[in-house]
Amino acid sequence: MTTIEADQDDRGGWTVLRLRGELDLMTSPRIRRRVHDAVAAGRHDLVVDLSGVVFCDSSGIGVLVAARRLLRSCGGRLRLVLPEAEAGQGHVTRVFSALGVTRLFEVYEDLPAALAGEAPASVRIPEPRFRPAPLPPLPPPAPLPRTAP
Repeated sequence: MTTIEADQDDRGGWTVLRLRGELDLMTSPRIRRRVHDAVAAGRHDLVVDLSGVVFCDSSGIGVLVAARRLLRSCGGRLRLVLPEAEAGQGHVTRVFSALGVTRLFEVYEDLPAALAGEAPASVRIPEPRFRPAPLPPLPPPAPLPRTAP
């Protein structure tokens, strides 16, 4: 059984949503609802702190992508707190990397940096353990048959 806890508080002009637990198919609807409730209450600048997330699957990423889209549509901003892989959040960082979505977000290593709006961290994504071999070049196309005039 998967669980997630979400605490919300306001810090200056930002609403901070701290997540702890597993962000997956079963728990992502609750987080989606929390984001929608915040936007409906007029909070359009949101920081989602993923420091306490121990597992995240593609549905969790989908909630964050949808939150980004929603906030941008109403002139808001979304920032994520995603600690470096070496700081114990390797799984979440690897999922973001594998799905290629890190570039979509303003990512910060800690909450104070996200609230201050310091330059987003370049989250160090671990290099994959293997690299697929390049595909061989395609053969040249076969010549078309000639037709009589």
